[in-house]
Amino acid sequence: MHKLIRHSLCAAAGAAAVAAAAAPPDAVVRQPLALDGYLALSGPAPGKRIAYGAAPSQFVELFTPAGPGPHPVVVLIHGGCWTVQFGGIGQMRNMAGALTAQGIAVWNVEYRRYDEPGGGYPGMYQDVASAVDLLRQEAASSALDLERIVAVGHSAGGHLAQWAVSRHKLPAWSPAWVPQPLKIGTVISLGGLADLRNEAALIRRTCDRETAQIAGTPSALRPDVFSDTSPAEMLPAGVRTILIHGEHDDISPTVTGENYARRARAAGDAAEVLVLPGGSHYDEVSADSKSWVIVGAQIRKALGI
Repeated sequence: MHKLIRHSLCAAAGAAAVAAAAAPPDAVVRQPLALDGYLALSGPAPGKRIAYGAAPSQFVELFTPAGPGPHPVVVLIHGGCWTVQFGGIGQMRNMAGALTAQGIAVWNVEYRRYDEPGGGYPGMYQDVASAVDLLRQEAASSALDLERIVAVGHSAGGHLAQWAVSRHKLPAWSPAWVPQPLKIGTVISLGGLADLRNEAALIRRTCDRETAQIAGTPSALRPDVFSDTSPAEMLPAGVRTILIHGEHDDISPTVTGENYARRARAAGDAAEVLVLPGGSHYDEVSADSKSWVIVGAQIRKALGI
């Protein structure tokens, strides 16, 4: 179980009690969203569910707005510490519903986590690659505009979203390599954990995950397990990266994004960091939170809306 999440829930409950006692009777006290609030997030059912493999987790959900299109597209990749324990795709329907209401199509990606048969390395990466590239087949029939597209990932999904837009930098020996991956020029990482090498201690402390569970084990042909799994090792990718962190995000604190942005800019890529005032790791993906004003605006900006 997520060590730091458990601490956060207890701390949040205590803080809420203190704030409620100090506030006027008619005041509404908004606390940062905690894990239980995140797990309760929901949204509308997708218009389509499309399988890209035979495993139960190999599918995508398509949400399309009203109107003839072509519609701009958000590729949405959920987090959850790379495990099945913390939900994922269902919670992202909250964002998907809000985006669809604004005329934006959403490609909500499910994938095999490390603790599912065939997941981890390389299956998890192959799943994300297959799911993203499947957009090409669906674009015409669902009126999707692949010239206006942005990848958005949360937490572990931030890692996978940043990896997905960097796949053209994969070495040809990687099992996830494909000759012409779908080009996505901007990625928005919400509390992402994308530098697997330098953030290994943070990932162990907050997600209770070891490198081998996410990136596999070294071999003679692959001595560096980060070379085809960590976006930080695939720089420069020629993409624009927006790293958004809640002010109170203790799973992926702001310094995580700052470190990645510094490394990306040094390599020649465009990268910026934004902080959500009063936001937690979970407010980052809640369309009902104050943080959504900033997150939604960044998505629309990336799509040219």
